[in-house]
This record gives sequence, C-alpha cells and structure tokens, in this order.
Amino acid sequence: MTAQKGSAFLLKIGDGAVPPAYETVAGLRTTQMSINGDTVVVTHKQSGGWRELLSGAGTRSVSVSAAGIFLGSNAENAVRTNALAGTIENYELSFEDGARMQGKFLVQRLDYAGDFNGERNYTLQLESSGPVTAL
Repeated sequence: MTAQKGSAFLLKIGDGAVPPAYETVAGLRTTQMSINGDTVVVTHKQSGGWRELLSGAGTRSVSVSAAGIFLGSNAENAVRTNALAGTIENYELSFEDGARMQGKFLVQRLDYAGDFNGERNYTLQLESSGPVTAL
C-alpha cells in the first residue's frame, strides 16, 4: 500500500435529492475521521479470566472533524444551514485511492474565528446517524 495525500481526503455534502449529488466542502485544510464502537462484554465463569466480547453487538459511530478557511461556497453555506436547523444530511468522505464512505451526519459543532487582517476560518464536528457504508 502506498502513502496517500491528505489533500485528497475530501468531505462532501449531499444536495438533499434522492439519490443525493455531492459537493465538496471547500477550503478545508484538515480532515479527520474516527470510527467508534461500544463493546458488549459477555465474560462468564468459564472465560478463564479473559474478557470476552460479543461480535457485531454494541453501537458503532463515525465522527468527522474538519477545519479550513471560509470561502463562502454553496457547500459551506449548506453545512451552516444544517447546523442552525439541526438537520441530518447525507455526507460523503472520499480518499485518494477512490474509496468512499457515505452516511447521514448531524453537524454537532460549527465554530468560526478570524483575526484582524486575517482570513475567517472554521472548524466543524459531524456525528453519524445510522449506518455509514464503505463504497
């Protein structure tokens, strides 16, 4: 496996149609994804002192963090609109090797900041709602 460029790790937002068309959220400088899972412990007396987990049980979630420079793109405005309304929307993560992940996400947090004589930047946190599928 070869190294992949971080600049090719893109966050895209759906347009609300069925099936959705995706537009890249512009201006992102950093993007991070975490896949989380809660475990169900089924350890019992015959486990020999070792913890046992139930495969396929528990809850799974995907968290996405991103930060960038605000450019005022349609996709950035859609993220802000969803954050203010608490709307769950389709998002896609795409990678340099062509792999993609799609699912519904809630904008958990959206922060804007800016310095005098500097650019306006933002950070956002997305939390999955329902299954996230690898394509």
